[in-house]
Amino acid sequence: MIRLNKYMSEAGVCSRREADRLIMQGRVLVDGKPAQTGMQIREGQKVELDGRPVVREEKERFTLIAVNKPRGIVCSEVSQGGDQNIIEFLGYPKRITYAGRLDKDSEGLLLMTDNGDLINQMMRGANLHEKEYEVTVDRPFNDRFLRDLEAGVYLRELDVTTRPCRAERIGKRKFRIILTQGLNRQIRRMCKELGYHVQELKRVRIMNICLGHLQTGGWRNVTEQEVKELLELLQADNTEMEDRQNG
Repeated sequence: MIRLNKYMSEAGVCSRREADRLIMQGRVLVDGKPAQTGMQIREGQKVELDGRPVVREEKERFTLIAVNKPRGIVCSEVSQGGDQNIIEFLGYPKRITYAGRLDKDSEGLLLMTDNGDLINQMMRGANLHEKEYEVTVDRPFNDRFLRDLEAGVYLRELDVTTRPCRAERIGKRKFRIILTQGLNRQIRRMCKELGYHVQELKRVRIMNICLGHLQTGGWRNVTEQEVKELLELLQADNTEMEDRQNG
């Protein structure tokens, strides 16, 4: 599904705002019926403006891969002295970059793509996209530690309090945490403020895409179904944002 005004914009007919004006004037038909402002259309529906077909060219399938980043690899596109960056490590045959970085000492799921718009949408903090991690700290913790993480932790170095999140125990020194923001070294800083040191940190999920059993250092193409679900989630975010902007 896609918003009609976005479909018309991507077809090169007009801007989204102009599309809304044309729709309100009754000049746009969908399957022979007058269109409604804000409506969504699905693939295969017939769109007309003043009796002429509006056709959006299908874009070439973009690249989106899931990588299990090892510890010690840096998320950067430029040389990092003695450290190997993710571009050098992968040696992928076309230009791609990461959608959300992991620090050098962390491992796990990293998404890489050649679609800049996709990166921008996924990294937009206001959309509250979930990222899930498994974390091991240096000593056993109690339930109060988990409650403090969930409530939000004031990070003195950044002068900010983290958003409420979800955390659960999966071992004496290991927990799972789901964040909806991506502050610099956020989990490490949160644990430090609460008196703990992170020993291992692995990202296991970004939105609907999971690390699964992908071996360390390996990568796979994100499946068509995963891409479809991801785009639907991002489209829902765009729709909600447009609704907020339009009052």
